Amino acid sequence: MAALTADIRLIVGLGNPGADYVDTRHNAGFWLVDLLAQDRGLNFRFEKRYNAEECKFKAAERDVFLLKPQTFMNRSGQSVAGLARFYKIAPEQILVLHDELDLPPGTNRIKQAGGHGGHNGLRDIINHLGSREFFRIRIGIGHPGDSSQVINYVLHKPSATDLKAIEAANLDTLEVMPLVIEGRIDKAMQALHS
Repeated sequence: MAALTADIRLIVGLGNPGADYVDTRHNAGFWLVDLLAQDRGLNFRFEKRYNAEECKFKAAERDVFLLKPQTFMNRSGQSVAGLARFYKIAPEQILVLHDELDLPPGTNRIKQAGGHGGHNGLRDIINHLGSREFFRIRIGIGHPGDSSQVINYVLHKPSATDLKAIEAANLDTLEVMPLVIEGRIDKAMQALHS
């Protein structure tokens, strides 16, 4: 089987803008992209053209963008597709960081392609890109146990124990990000998933 490689040029953290949402589970993607920016000494600035906060760094002679859509979760695709089209970034060069109900807190997983699994941010990105082929880092937030509770659950803060587990998993993910950015996805998966 061929090694899973990529040429990541855009890393998108998903979340909702505004003080009301900062600490909610649905913003786990923002938390991880903020950690990545902080680790590289970068500061986000608002870019009106994409209605998103962005910053960038150089890796292997190319620009890698970090993006936080400010459109609210269910419209994330507008910002992602706007930047991707402007810089001619293919879906296979995009990595989306998002909260994942189907994984327990403390478990992050790398995945390529797939559906949206009911996640409105992913649904909108798929619609705007016209492709499911982007990479994802699924940040485990756990499940409330009842599907009727999901909206309330993702829009509330995790417990102190869950938050600690999510933060630890995000730090582990930060460790493998250089591999991801270099395009050595299979090596990154091996390190993160074991």
